[in-house]
Amino acid sequence: MTLGELFDAAVLPPHTGDVTVSGLAIDSRAVKPGDLFAALPGVKAHGWQFAEAAAAKGAAAILTETGKTGLKIPVIAVDDPALALAHAAARFYPRQPETIAAVTGTNGKSSTVDFCRQIWANANLSAASMGTLGAIGPKGNIDVGHTTPDPVTIHETLHELAGQGVTHCAMEASSHGLEQHRLDGVDLSAVAFLNFTQDHLDYHATMEEYLDAKLRLFRDFGGQGMPAIVNADSDHREVFEKAATDHGLQVVSFGWRGEDLWIDEIMPRATGQVLNLFWRDVELKPFELPLIGEFQALNALAAAAICLSLGMDVDAVMDGLSKLKPVKGRLELVGKTEAGAGVFVDYAHTPDGLDVLLRAVRPHTAGRLKVIFGCGGDRDAKKRPLMGEIATRQADDVIVTDDNPRSEDPDMIRHAILETAPNAREIGDRGEAIRTIIAELKKGDTLVIAGKGHETGQIIGADIIPFSDQDTALDALKGGAG
Repeated sequence: MTLGELFDAAVLPPHTGDVTVSGLAIDSRAVKPGDLFAALPGVKAHGWQFAEAAAAKGAAAILTETGKTGLKIPVIAVDDPALALAHAAARFYPRQPETIAAVTGTNGKSSTVDFCRQIWANANLSAASMGTLGAIGPKGNIDVGHTTPDPVTIHETLHELAGQGVTHCAMEASSHGLEQHRLDGVDLSAVAFLNFTQDHLDYHATMEEYLDAKLRLFRDFGGQGMPAIVNADSDHREVFEKAATDHGLQVVSFGWRGEDLWIDEIMPRATGQVLNLFWRDVELKPFELPLIGEFQALNALAAAAICLSLGMDVDAVMDGLSKLKPVKGRLELVGKTEAGAGVFVDYAHTPDGLDVLLRAVRPHTAGRLKVIFGCGGDRDAKKRPLMGEIATRQADDVIVTDDNPRSEDPDMIRHAILETAPNAREIGDRGEAIRTIIAELKKGDTLVIAGKGHETGQIIGADIIPFSDQDTALDALKGGAG
């Protein structure tokens, strides 16, 4: 493909439209001869400082910000190179699944997009999901690196999925990804909003900036009449519904207060919950959702609303809901002790996420509710005392441990949590914490290990030490605890 096919002629240096490009790269270390290297501004460094190295490796051209010059290969300098890269990637990898839904929200994105995939697949549609857990399609997993990958990876992956015959795909839309134009060029069929609570203030300067990044999904990606699925129980319902209606989208609301898909009653069971639902004034037959926790029911409803709003048959959606399996690390039942106490792993790592998690598990707990959690280093420190207070209020036994301390002193992180959790126990070694508490569990108790979810490493300093909450808990359970 040529530069003239990837970019508008107005932004190209003279007489460069015929330059051939064989690939796209945003990491200079990965540049191959013939690649276009995107030298983008970053949090720690600007890609331009690696432009000469990319040229030396055989890059055909450089895409970067206005004002950058001085190389012997073509330099495409534009005001917003990230946006230009996204559209170039869409042209370089032109195939996409016919139906793509994008989901934003502080919590629940991974479960919702995976539930969409499961519901579609159950109806014999060729389906995929993309996000924190990678891209999951008919041929298995594709590692994509981030909640919302870079635009090159997104378009390359969508191109590959379409080549596998995938017709339906649900993808996560993080605030980082939206602000950095990673989703631009994706042809969406529906957008969805789940919730908005404190997170990522290490990246966004204010909650207002964080909210504005989320709103971009409704403001900049919607087409006339496109379904905009909104959680009617969110405090930010109105602002997202206004963004939808202002841009010609059709609001589809779900939840207890939903006007399209709403809950009439939830009845907790030991390993699931019976739901009574209405879809646009039609009462649906009660069914058992094989997931615990009200927030998981709401994630499942979000997925159902997406599928229904895109024209899927109600009975097919309900059948899919009744067969859902939890996403790895999202209120995942790892196992039970010999006495029957359940051990769950969840990704909750924000104040709201922890609050929702513990409130969700409480109705399924006959004995004591125990929680093990920590807070990440080099991240929003304001969360720490908030999470300590929430854990103390919602659980019967709180154990504070380490969770990716990174470059910070883990003792100081735990101390910040313990300031609002004076009766909590402190066991810094996460493995020791899990083994200790599982050994204490009695009949009717529930243990929730929160924070890491699907992760398979503990980040200490610059090193990633292999560690899995699931594997550690399973080993403890096999040891005969309880």
